[in-house]
Amino acid sequence: MVLFNAATKELTAKIVYYGPGLCGKTTNLQHVYDTLPQDGRGKMLSLATQTDRTLFFDFLPIELGTIRGMKTRVQLYTVPGQVFYDATRKLVLRGADAVVFVADSQAPALESNKESFQNLIANLKEQGAELSKIPHVIQWNKRDTPNALPVPVLDQEINLFGAPTFEACAMRGEGVKETLTGVARLVLKHLAEKYGGGVVEEPAFLAPAPAPAAPTHTLPLEVEELSAGELLEEIEEIPADAAAQAAHAPQPTHMPHSSVVEVPVVLDRSLFSGEAPVEIKLKLYIK
Repeated sequence: MVLFNAATKELTAKIVYYGPGLCGKTTNLQHVYDTLPQDGRGKMLSLATQTDRTLFFDFLPIELGTIRGMKTRVQLYTVPGQVFYDATRKLVLRGADAVVFVADSQAPALESNKESFQNLIANLKEQGAELSKIPHVIQWNKRDTPNALPVPVLDQEINLFGAPTFEACAMRGEGVKETLTGVARLVLKHLAEKYGGGVVEEPAFLAPAPAPAAPTHTLPLEVEELSAGELLEEIEEIPADAAAQAAHAPQPTHMPHSSVVEVPVVLDRSLFSGEAPVEIKLKLYIK
């Protein structure tokens, strides 16, 4: 369920990493977290137990882009893989906008993968949702193991709804970014279609870095520093039409201080013709 924050103009989507115990869910998020710039990531919260490395969730907000003028932020969660934490899995899964199912590619883990996938379907159904209608991808993790099953076998046994799949070795960071990119694009497309807007831009971790802009040879904008006496002299030189407009303008009912002076500032339109921002600094000295 997408959350809207009118104050910050953000909509927040929730992506849950699901799968059996020790399949690599937390490893995925840890790699993503470590490779993101510090100013573009939130705080990761993790609760570990003796039987599973993540009891509740890993929290990681990621900037995705804008839809209809609102920034899209994604929260990443993992669920515990052990069966006796099913109540916690249901709680974390509630309101998910997308799911990444992480499967262990090793042959002995096939049955646990299938059971976990069926558990995902059942828990969503209990909450009134259907996995077939929710954006989701599947990651075939641990592809570097000697007993990894062929991808076609895994796809036939687990991927019941023809979701996009990605091969990975999360311990080495291989396929982690591609998996997140795949599910993030599905979320963006889903939100854009649902709310009638389009994705304006994608973040650096999804899109290639833009080419550096050509240098512009614009002169810096200079603002003269005036003392209080010089400022009053400047006000007396205001054109007559500007003074007449000021005379007919509604006057404030309360003047907070007798030394407050309103100064009209006229800027040349050519200053704003370039793409680079114009920085204006004005210093006033009241003596």
